[in-house]
Amino acid sequence: MAYKRRLILASTSVYRRELLGRLRIPFEWFEPGVDEQPLAGESAEATALRLAEAKARSIARQHPDALIIGSDQVADLDGERLAKPGTHDRAVDQLRRSSGRTVVFSTAVCLHDARTDLARLRLSATRVTFRRLDERQIQNYLLHEQPYDCAGSAKAEGLGIALIERIETEDPSSLIGLPLIALTQLLGEAGLPVLG
Repeated sequence: MAYKRRLILASTSVYRRELLGRLRIPFEWFEPGVDEQPLAGESAEATALRLAEAKARSIARQHPDALIIGSDQVADLDGERLAKPGTHDRAVDQLRRSSGRTVVFSTAVCLHDARTDLARLRLSATRVTFRRLDERQIQNYLLHEQPYDCAGSAKAEGLGIALIERIETEDPSSLIGLPLIALTQLLGEAGLPVLG
């Protein structure tokens, strides 16, 4: 199937690239270079939406003919943001605090048409309830998977599923970082239907 528009993913995330690859549409990817710090008083949902659009728009400046996908995810535990831990100790701390509780992952996607400057946005919320975890389970999990580049310190698509009691979502791919159900709708609206 031939596609008439360049499609660019504004991300260097291997997870997002793998997800977008499932749609079998040719795409390129570039690092957006956006400051991802939340604004004072900004909700998790608002942060995710703002950053998804900012990432897409940052790439549009260099590629004015493309359709550009930006995405962002914010993990929230009762009003506290759970960023990518980066280290073992921070991951242990995140999983201890998430034990027996629910983390809400707000994942936004933006499809920006650089030709028209139109940005289409969608937000997908995923509620992840963790099992009650003991220290041995936390340490064993981190030893095997080392999810230090994942907000919330657990990969539901991998061994992290053993930490989870329940996942509530309309779009399973949104938890991994790119809501494909929403994205396929946006691509269709932009004249790039996934299945022709």
